Amino acid sequence: MLGFFLRLLPFWIREPLLIVVGSVFGVRIMYLALRDEEGAAAAIGVAFLVFTAVRVHMVVRALRARRNPSTAASAGRAVSDVAAQPQPQPQSQSQAPAGQRPTPAATEKEPNAWGQAVAAVAVVAALGAALWLGPHLLPSDIDNAPPAASCSSGEDEELPSAYEHTARAVTGGELCKALNRPDLAQLLGTPTETAAVASGTSNTAPLTDGKVAQPEAEVQFDTYTVNVSATYNELSVAQYVKLMAFGEETDIRTLSVLGRPAVLFSDHTMKIEIDLGSGGSGGPVERGPQARTLTVALDGKDLGGYYDITVWSASGALPDDSALLDIAAKVLPAIPERSV
Repeated sequence: MLGFFLRLLPFWIREPLLIVVGSVFGVRIMYLALRDEEGAAAAIGVAFLVFTAVRVHMVVRALRARRNPSTAASAGRAVSDVAAQPQPQPQSQSQAPAGQRPTPAATEKEPNAWGQAVAAVAVVAALGAALWLGPHLLPSDIDNAPPAASCSSGEDEELPSAYEHTARAVTGGELCKALNRPDLAQLLGTPTETAAVASGTSNTAPLTDGKVAQPEAEVQFDTYTVNVSATYNELSVAQYVKLMAFGEETDIRTLSVLGRPAVLFSDHTMKIEIDLGSGGSGGPVERGPQARTLTVALDGKDLGGYYDITVWSASGALPDDSALLDIAAKVLPAIPERSV
């Protein structure tokens, strides 16, 4: 069908159209072939470019023939000489009146080559615009990609009493909304991934008898999992760094984030197996994959309390520390501030 449509087009529309399409596809395929080191794709790109070169040669010859008609006429000079010899002419049934010159036949006006070329370019531009805007104009239900996970509203969540006694404590739902950003996967270095799970809980810190609020939120991707928690106790980041000497944290690095004291460190997660069958309660607690955590004070004065931003993966791979710093720069300012 497409070939039949192209054969119906005039020469000065069809050839520029084929040249533009062939050059665009040829250059694009060659670029992808060189980037991915694909020999078959490079051969296809060369075929497109050769096809385009042949079309350009044909258009150049046609333009030269139009500009220098004498060269085309010289080839048929012998035929014109034979036609110039007197030959018997049949007697016409009706003779023109004496003294009246015969009316010359109306010459057919040739189409403007430049106008047709401009029209061809306009057709190519229209096709390109349709291909470019098509995905945006088509209904969204055509896209089969799963939607990104969203956070629950948390309106029906009953908060522990620790949140009532801590004026500036945020809820797990608020942390989840701040963490579940559209650009979170890009900050992690995996821009094509979509959040599979997003959740937030309003917990309390362990070993505090429910008196210290510790909300947290978690967003899971195929590669990484990100967890953000806030602990509203009297422990400062400076004191926390001193306590790390008695823990199992490694690769400790102190720094400043958003004008607040902060520390980067590595630690292992815990792996818990739960048996839901009738055979027993499950296996023992084991070491999980390594995680990287950025702890940032709640304020610049470091009077107590901190945020923890932790990233880990099932494979044990970790992003660069710059990813944690970028997440902190985006997420922490989005957390609602509460008056002390």
